[in-house]
Amino acid sequence: MRRVTAPPRENWRRDVEALGFTYHTIDGDVYWDEAGWYEFSLAEIEEIETATNTLHEMCLQAVQVVLDEDRFDEFRIPPEFRDWIRGSWDNDEPTVYGRFDLAYDGRTPPKMLEYNADTPTALFEAAVVQWQWLESVHPGLDQFNSLHEQLIEAWKYLREHGLMRMSFAATEGHEEDFGNITYLRDTASQGGIVTEYLDMSAIGFDSKRRTFVGTGGGAIDCLFKLYPWEWIIGEEFSSHLLNSTTQWIEPPWKMLLSNKALLVLLWELFPDCEYLLPAAWEPLAVDYVRKPILSREGSNIQLVRRGMVLQETEGPYADQPEVYQAFHPLAVFEGRHAVLGSWIIGDTACGLGLREDVNPITHNTSRFVPHLIRG
Repeated sequence: MRRVTAPPRENWRRDVEALGFTYHTIDGDVYWDEAGWYEFSLAEIEEIETATNTLHEMCLQAVQVVLDEDRFDEFRIPPEFRDWIRGSWDNDEPTVYGRFDLAYDGRTPPKMLEYNADTPTALFEAAVVQWQWLESVHPGLDQFNSLHEQLIEAWKYLREHGLMRMSFAATEGHEEDFGNITYLRDTASQGGIVTEYLDMSAIGFDSKRRTFVGTGGGAIDCLFKLYPWEWIIGEEFSSHLLNSTTQWIEPPWKMLLSNKALLVLLWELFPDCEYLLPAAWEPLAVDYVRKPILSREGSNIQLVRRGMVLQETEGPYADQPEVYQAFHPLAVFEGRHAVLGSWIIGDTACGLGLREDVNPITHNTSRFVPHLIRG
């Protein structure tokens, strides 16, 4: 694993915008950064792939433990939603995707930092934009990236099992979310599913038909939402979830995997796993990172080394319960800390996206840098 610095393409903005990638620059600073790339050997990619598939299987086992041992309290799941989550799992309601954030330097095994299991973004740039960059700049090389093809196959599978129509919803005015949901909608259409886009604020509930409805009152049979479950169950209409016939993707059982209480449970269940970091509900005796169980975009994180706060971020999640995960340094190249986003589609690891920042805590505007496989 290494980072290579080189000039970006002369017309890179034009090229990425032609793909529909409009949020390449955020708040006046570059988000998509092709003034360099990360290189991996095939053996390193295979190690990342193995780690991701192993972590995915362990997470599924952890869900079963929560249900078998009735450990919802640890995840702060309100009692009224617990049977609903059980039913979602028992009915094998389908998942489409997720993204593991990993620390990896090419010398030691990948370490799980967290699992973005409900509403992961940076998908469009991982699946499409960096692939177009590779074909333009390094046409003879490869990338760990079959995301586009696997997404289409996932939608085809759902269609073959009766899913004919799907609504896609995100929050109005959020360009990155809209870009990702538009891309997901496009792959679903290529998989043979009839789609529509809805803003989350336009969704209502028809009590007579026991279904959520969109603009014009049309029933929503299945809804793919780029909107976190913990926000949804806190909404005024959340009680209707329990009586609705609407199907949800990601499904309700994913609430257990998008919650950082998962980190503590995984360490309890698999303390010998080389891909996990120690995690607990109390501060660890070693260097640690404190994280709210429900937080996003690097908010409200505290990094402690040798008893001193090295870095701390602000945000809206200060009232959340917190977990403590052993600190593991990110790979640093040219002063940039790299986090690997390893993607699961269905049950298969099939793609990689890298984010980097001058700070050790990755946040929503940390730069996305492409990668390739050499040798």
